[in-house]
Amino acid sequence: MSTNPYTAPRAAVSDIEVEQEYQEIRIWSASGRIGRLRYLAYSTGATLLAGVVAGLAAAVDPTLGSLVSLVAYCGALVFTVIAGIKRSHDMDWSGWTFLLALIPIVGLIWVFKSGTQGANSHGAPPPPNTMGVKILGFLLPAVMVVGILAAIAIPAYVDYQKRAAGYEQPQ
Repeated sequence: MSTNPYTAPRAAVSDIEVEQEYQEIRIWSASGRIGRLRYLAYSTGATLLAGVVAGLAAAVDPTLGSLVSLVAYCGALVFTVIAGIKRSHDMDWSGWTFLLALIPIVGLIWVFKSGTQGANSHGAPPPPNTMGVKILGFLLPAVMVVGILAAIAIPAYVDYQKRAAGYEQPQ
């Protein structure tokens, strides 16, 4: 059998990237997967949104604010539990393992453990994080650090002011 010398060469090439399918994110569904950063972003966003809604309602009417605050934070809790179930699915675990997040040290391990690569028994991998998810996900640690620093610095500054006022000499 003769081969044509002018045909393009053929070879099995393994470095060709195949487009990977991603799973659609359904916000209020417990099925599917989300990654670590998206979980932190969603729970932070839900809590901040509930706080803003509760604060605005309390500014209008304190009695109404209490009721709206209760409803808003219950909604945020339900949303966070749904996101936690999806986070467990990302690690190819049952949704019930979300309860591990309630245990202090184990909860940190649960949040920061990486998900499975590629598809698992709960579906295709979640899509890559957008810039909004990254900003909202890193907002929680930033607020936590600022809060800790403020809790240390403000009382120290007040104490400094009291001591400085005591050292002023009358003229």
